[in-house]
Parts: sequence; structure tokens; C-alpha cells
Amino acid sequence: MRRLVIATNNEGKLREFERLLDGCGFELVTPRQLGVAFDPEEKGSSYEENATIKALEAARLTGLPALADDSGLEIDELGGRPGIFSARYAGGDRTDPGLSEMERCRIVLTELVGVPEERRGARFRCVVVLATPRGDLHSADGQWEGRIAHEPRGEHGFGYDPIFIVADSGLTSAELTRSQKDMISHRGQALTKMREVLRKMADGDPSG
Repeated sequence: MRRLVIATNNEGKLREFERLLDGCGFELVTPRQLGVAFDPEEKGSSYEENATIKALEAARLTGLPALADDSGLEIDELGGRPGIFSARYAGGDRTDPGLSEMERCRIVLTELVGVPEERRGARFRCVVVLATPRGDLHSADGQWEGRIAHEPRGEHGFGYDPIFIVADSGLTSAELTRSQKDMISHRGQALTKMREVLRKMADGDPSG
């Protein structure tokens, strides 16, 4: 079976990729599993630019097709923050995140103290980019609407999942089962679209 590099060092994200791409025709591996140091500088100004940087770098380093994503939480009351800086919001950088995921959740909740329900709208956005060793690119995206809770709830997921209430649900993303989240999440939407490209590549169509 051909191998596909998942361009991430985030274990929670990797597990989602493995579930969502099960049966896509590729064996999923990470740069770390291949013994490759992977730490690209995400200097893009959009999710797609950052995902492209990561996918191209992983493909270059490994000589294999590579799939990367960039995603973030956009909160209306905060003018779209944290957005593309979600993973390093309120301090830290690409080499030292500085704060834990729960600490970042707490910072967001502090910024929204006193903000009423009708102004707590938010969404998760995701862009995935597939890069081949010769530089061909394919992309897909997803968007997941909801609002910000007043306190963290739930034990599943990662990142901002405990404070993101799914639209028309009343549950946070961290209160959903894995299968429930996979069906409707921003990453689930994007990877469902990308599966079709991967299936064609696995069947021998280099263009996807």
C-alpha cells in the first residue's frame, strides 16, 4: 500500500485523520515515524497558505505525497480571533506553545465575560492541502458553526473543543462522541471531500 504523510506533530489531530481517512487507499504515516524532523515556519496569512507550506515541506522532505491542514476558531465578538493563530493564541510560538490548550480556553472565556448568548457566535474553519512530490496541489475546506460556552464542558477532543457549543445541539464539541464529531466537524467536512482525490491517486491517477 502506498504511504501518505500526515504533516503534523499533533497527536489529537493525527488520530482524527486516521479515523476520517480510514480506507482511503493509503497507509498514513507522520514525519516523526519516518525519522524526519518536521518543523516548518507557518508564515502564511490564511489557513490555505499555512496548510500549503506544511504539505509542500513534508512532501519535499519525505519524497511522498503529503496532506496537511490548518484550522482555527473564529469568534465574532473578538473580530475573528484567534483565527490562524489559534494554536499559539495569547503567547508562545511554533517551537514553544507556552500555554496549555485549557489555558487558552480559559483566556478566551475571560475575554468573553459578560458577553450575552446572541453575541457569542463562532465557527471552526479548516483547509486541507494535498501536495505531491512533484508539486501538484489539491485543497478542500470545511466550516463548523456554533457559539462559545461560558465554561469548559466535556472530556473528548482537543484544543478549543470544550468551549465550542455546536449549533442546534447544546453540546460542546468535547461532549460529542468521536463518530458524532467526525460526521459534522470542520475537519471532517474537509477530509470527506479530500477522500475522493486520495482514492483516485491510490487507483493510479496521479492528478487525483
